[in-house]
Amino acid sequence: QVQLVESGGGLVQAGGSLRLSCAASGRTFSSYTMGWFRQAPGKERELVAAISWSGGITNYANSVKGRFTISRDNAKNTVYLQMSSLKPEDTAVYYCAAAERGGVYSIRTLINYWGQGTQVTVSS
Repeated sequence: QVQLVESGGGLVQAGGSLRLSCAASGRTFSSYTMGWFRQAPGKERELVAAISWSGGITNYANSVKGRFTISRDNAKNTVYLQMSSLKPEDTAVYYCAAAERGGVYSIRTLINYWGQGTQVTVSS
């Protein structure tokens, strides 16, 4: 069993930055592909970014490329999402997710664990 706890959300002005963190319990964190998803009101949950177990491979949604960076520290059982140049359309609840199998391009359909989510609100 893996528990994921997100933190770092909040209210920020357009153009600002936030860093989300996801702390994971469990000894096998380093073997999981990790991802950040988001869900805005009335919209489906979408993949924002994913990172391989080693951190060597990443995948980003087109809408965040060049603005967001996903990283992980396996020694701390933590995955991060650095968000810069934030836009009002980035407003959503952001969820951390873990997949035992699959890679950064297939994580959408292979999630084993979800965090509870953290709200990010970007004002214009």
